Amino acid sequence: MPKKALITGVTGQDGSYLTELLLEKGYEVHGVIRRSSSFNTGRIDHLYRDPHQADVRLRLHHGDLTDASSLSSILREVKPDEIYNLGAQSHVRVSFDQPEYTAEVTAVGALRLLDAVRGLGSHVRYYQAGSSEMFGQVAEVPQTERTPFRPRSPYACAKVFAHYQTINYREAYGLYACNGILFNHESPRRGETFVTRKITRAAARIKLGLQGKLYLGNLAAKRDWGYAPDYVRAMWLVLQQEEPDDYVIATGKTHRVQEFLERVFGKLDLDWKEHVVVDSRYFRPTEVDVLVGDASKARAKLGWEPTTSFDQLIDIMVEHDLRLARQEQAAASVTDT
Repeated sequence: MPKKALITGVTGQDGSYLTELLLEKGYEVHGVIRRSSSFNTGRIDHLYRDPHQADVRLRLHHGDLTDASSLSSILREVKPDEIYNLGAQSHVRVSFDQPEYTAEVTAVGALRLLDAVRGLGSHVRYYQAGSSEMFGQVAEVPQTERTPFRPRSPYACAKVFAHYQTINYREAYGLYACNGILFNHESPRRGETFVTRKITRAAARIKLGLQGKLYLGNLAAKRDWGYAPDYVRAMWLVLQQEEPDDYVIATGKTHRVQEFLERVFGKLDLDWKEHVVVDSRYFRPTEVDVLVGDASKARAKLGWEPTTSFDQLIDIMVEHDLRLARQEQAAASVTDT
């Protein structure tokens, strides 16, 4: 019998890459999706609908992290061996505008899921998606599993709550429950409101004359950026260990937002200064200046290493968004004629 995995946030960037990985490894994958008047499965449609690639081992269930009964019902039906909680309101800036909703989904949602897991038995392995944002106003550079958390947003506070509840359920009830503290990880599947994808998408459109300006916030912020497929591989490795534990997943290298901006525009032979406008509306009420992780523990215990460099990541994203912009341009020309 194949292993069964349940993924919340299955339609997101990480959920889609993790689904691909687990299917490649022979898993039966179950994803939790919210009911909606429109489809939001674009990142997994090639797995779920393409007749040449569709995999009957991928099944979707309607549920919500704000609804404990739906989570319990899905868990009783699926009886998974592994659970990956990737579902969240994950946009930091939005969390300042919707703090209560962010806490309800990201913090209390994890607690609801953990409590549902407790009723399944000790064989279930649980992964909680943490974030480097939990370190906030950092106490040290680089950050490790022992670095104190100093969260600086409602999103980060919610993730800290979920992190400690995971540890609490591990220690109080003997659950195999783990935290992955993942630093920024990007890809062509990153949401277009996140700064890296916002930059690559806009630069490609500017190159083809589809857009004139790009509005951004804090260009001085420093981040540790990796490639999402590398990071979901780390998630899987975390749950394959003999004992549950918590791990920082990062490249150990930091770059300013402006550096990302310069390299993207440079690859397209554009001068970013001619197109980028710094807009105070995109600044956070409390900024996080520098995040860079030390993944020594993950390297030693999981055998994990990032395989994609900063420049390779930018190449992948720019090439994808340039193709997307060309498709948009071609569609516009057809409409005009």
